[in-house]
Amino acid sequence: MTAVKEVARRPIGHFAERSIAGLVAVTGAGVAFGLLLLLVRVQWSPLQDADHALAEWFNGLVAPHHPLVTVLQAVTDLGGRPILIWLVTIAVVGLLIRRQPRLAVYLIITGVGGLILDPSLKTLVGRLRPIVDVPIASAPGNSFPSGHALGSFVAYGALLLVFLPAMAPRWRKPAIVGVGVLVALVGLTRIALGVHFVSDVLAAWLLGAAWLGVTAYAFRLWRRERGRPVPPLTEGLEPEAGHDIAPAPAEEHVLAHPRSAVAELLVGWVIVFGALYAFGMYVSYHAKGTFFDTLDTEVPQWFAERHTEVLTEVSWWWSKFGDTHAILLISLVFCPLVLAVWRRWRPVLFVALAMVGELTLFLASAHVVDRPRPPVENLDGQMPTSSFPSGHIAATICIWLAITLIVFPRTDRWWRWVFVAVAVLMPVGVATSRMYRGMHHPTDFMGAILLSALWIGLLYLVIRPNEDLREGNQPAIESEDVDTLDDELARAGRAD
Repeated sequence: MTAVKEVARRPIGHFAERSIAGLVAVTGAGVAFGLLLLLVRVQWSPLQDADHALAEWFNGLVAPHHPLVTVLQAVTDLGGRPILIWLVTIAVVGLLIRRQPRLAVYLIITGVGGLILDPSLKTLVGRLRPIVDVPIASAPGNSFPSGHALGSFVAYGALLLVFLPAMAPRWRKPAIVGVGVLVALVGLTRIALGVHFVSDVLAAWLLGAAWLGVTAYAFRLWRRERGRPVPPLTEGLEPEAGHDIAPAPAEEHVLAHPRSAVAELLVGWVIVFGALYAFGMYVSYHAKGTFFDTLDTEVPQWFAERHTEVLTEVSWWWSKFGDTHAILLISLVFCPLVLAVWRRWRPVLFVALAMVGELTLFLASAHVVDRPRPPVENLDGQMPTSSFPSGHIAATICIWLAITLIVFPRTDRWWRWVFVAVAVLMPVGVATSRMYRGMHHPTDFMGAILLSALWIGLLYLVIRPNEDLREGNQPAIESEDVDTLDDELARAGRAD
C-alpha cells in the first residue's frame, strides 16, 4: 500500500516541482518588466543615455547599406500584426476543424491578451520613438514596449506550445531553438531600423514571457484539475492531441515518384513557355491586318472612350483582386484549410506549384516578348513588366481553377458550384478591369488563358491532387442523407 501511495504521489510531486520552477520564472520576468517599466517611466538617466547611444550606433551601422535595410524590413514584417493575426487565425480554425477547442481557446486568449497589453502600455508610458540622424523606417504610436517583439514572442511561443506534439521528438528542440532565433531577430530588427530603443524590446520580451507563462500555467493547471498528466512544456500543452493536429498524418508519401515528377514538370514548363513565346510574338509583331490586330486596336480604344469616375474606381478595386498580394492571401488561407480538412499535402503542393509556375512563366514570357502597353491612357501608369501576357489575369485563373479542381470532387454539397462560378467570374472581372484601365490588349487576356490552361493541365496530370479520392478516401464534406442517417441510428440502437 505504501508503494502504491508513493507511485500516486510522483505525478503530483513532479507537477509541483515544475509549477514552482515555472512560477518563479514567470514571476521573475514580471518583476523585471515592472522594474524596467518604472525606470522608463521616471526617465532614469543611465538607461536613457544607453538607449540613445545604442540607437545612434545601430543607425550608423545600418543606414548606409540599403540591401541590409531591405532584409531587416522583411524580417521585421514577420512580427507585424497582419502576419501574426493570420497565423493565429488559421491555427484556430484548423484546431476547431480538428475538434481541439481547448487548444483553440488557449490561442485566442493568449493572442488577444497580447493585443490588449501592447497599446494599453504604450498609452500608459507615452514614450516617444527614437530620433536618429538618418531615418530608415517609421512606425505609428509610442515606443514602449515594442509591439512587434511582444507579439512575436506571444504568438510564436503559443503556436509552438500548441503544435509541438505534432512534431517528431527529434525535431522539437530544433523547433524551439528556431522560434527563439526568430523572435530574437524580430526584436533586433526593431532596434536596427531605429523604431525602438533596446529597453523597449527587452521589456516586450519580459512581458511576453510573463504573459505566455501565465496562460500556459493556467492551461496546465486545468489539465491537472481534471486528472490529466502534466508533461514538461518541451512536449507541448496537450501531447495526446499530437496525431489529431499533425498536418497530414494519413499521408506517408506526397508523390510516389518525385524525381520523375520534377523532370516532367521541367520539360512541361519549357513547352508551355514555348507556346507562350510563339503566340506572344505573333500577336505582338506579326498579326498586322488580322482579326487579332483589329481586336487589339479597337477594344482598348472602346474602353478608353467610356471612362467614368465610378467605373474607374470599380475597375481599380476589381483589378486588385488579381494582384500579387490578393493571390498570395487566398493561397495562404486556402492551403492551411486543405490540410486541416482533408489531411493531404498533394492539394497544397498543387496550389503552390500552380502559383510558382504561373509567376515564372509570366515573368519569362513578358521579358522575351516585351510587348508595349496599349496606345491609350494607362490608368495604372508605368509598370515594371510588359503587356503580354497579363499577370493579373493569369494568376486569378490559376488560383481559382486550382481551388475548384480540389474542392469540387471532395464534396457533394450545393455550394461546390459557387467555386465553379467564382473560377469563371473572377478572371472575367479582372480581365475587364485590366482592359478598361488600358493596361492590356485582348490577346494578353488570351495569353493568360493559354498559360493557365496548359500549366494547370500539366500539373493536374503530374501531381494528381485528388489521387487520395481514387485510392478510397471519401469526400470529407457530404450532404445530409436522411435514409443513411436513419439506418445508422437503427444500427446504433440495436447495438445498445
